[in-house]
Amino acid sequence: MSAQAKRSKILVTGASGMVGKALTTALAQKGYQVHALVRRNMPDTKQVSYFFWDIEKGIIDKACMEDVEAIIHLAGENIGKKPWSRKIRTGILNSRVDSLALLYKLLPATPHCVKCVISASATGYYGDNGEEWLTEDKAPADDFLGQTCLAWEQIVAQGKLYGLRTVSLRTGIILDKEQGILPMIAAPIKIGFGAPLGNGKQYFPWIHLQDVVRAYLFSLEHNGLHGAYNLVAPEAVTNKQLNQTLAKVLQKPLWLPPIPAFMLRVVLGKMSDSLLHSTRVSAEKLSNAGFSFEYPKLKKALTEIFTDFNKKSSPH
Repeated sequence: MSAQAKRSKILVTGASGMVGKALTTALAQKGYQVHALVRRNMPDTKQVSYFFWDIEKGIIDKACMEDVEAIIHLAGENIGKKPWSRKIRTGILNSRVDSLALLYKLLPATPHCVKCVISASATGYYGDNGEEWLTEDKAPADDFLGQTCLAWEQIVAQGKLYGLRTVSLRTGIILDKEQGILPMIAAPIKIGFGAPLGNGKQYFPWIHLQDVVRAYLFSLEHNGLHGAYNLVAPEAVTNKQLNQTLAKVLQKPLWLPPIPAFMLRVVLGKMSDSLLHSTRVSAEKLSNAGFSFEYPKLKKALTEIFTDFNKKSSPH
């Protein structure tokens, strides 16, 4: 990378989230200067400057946009934190759409060099599709997640009105040892009480956190990328295969029957859809664009994630 590129300033929303933290670190390591938008004041570091914003009140520190060359949009309420009441659904949508709209309002009013917007989206765009291979030209599902992702990608695409290159990464379920859904799936398996969810046949679109970060960097640095890309590992697995592979990696038995779908719906309500829907997603478009996955296979990904667990569990 050229010296000029290393001095580039990148504005990151959602910098305190799972992907945001890891990506901010990776950007800084590559020599980028990061402008991070946060909801509480934080002290700046050598390569990361923090700027306050309040999306609901429409408040934002205009200085966040000065000399910025790219926006990476990760802001959004956690969809798995609380049951989906009407208020929660509204918050999930607005946190993704209104936040970027607030940034677009700044563009004509502040000195900047923004050339592109790289945004998160989600494989929830597709809904429940059984064994069908899902590519980026598939229509969005007519449900809450599908329509939320559609509105999310539509606000991203409005960046083209400002002459920006826009990319939406439809991200699968991110695997990480300490964050996200994997610790919840792994916890009962670690003590010998794991079980598939529903009938276990539903496809589970997954990706290692490190590949997510690498894909954002790839999208940032390759100007040929435009529009929507599925960000999932090339190996498609079912929920049952996920649990079986995880049990093998953790060296634990998997003997309990599947947890019935109705029980998940009683506990989680409509939020259970994200666990019970079958979403078999193709990674071909991103691969054809030149992106190489570090963790294309589930066993390799889980082995890396749980290396420390197996070291502690093995007899000395």
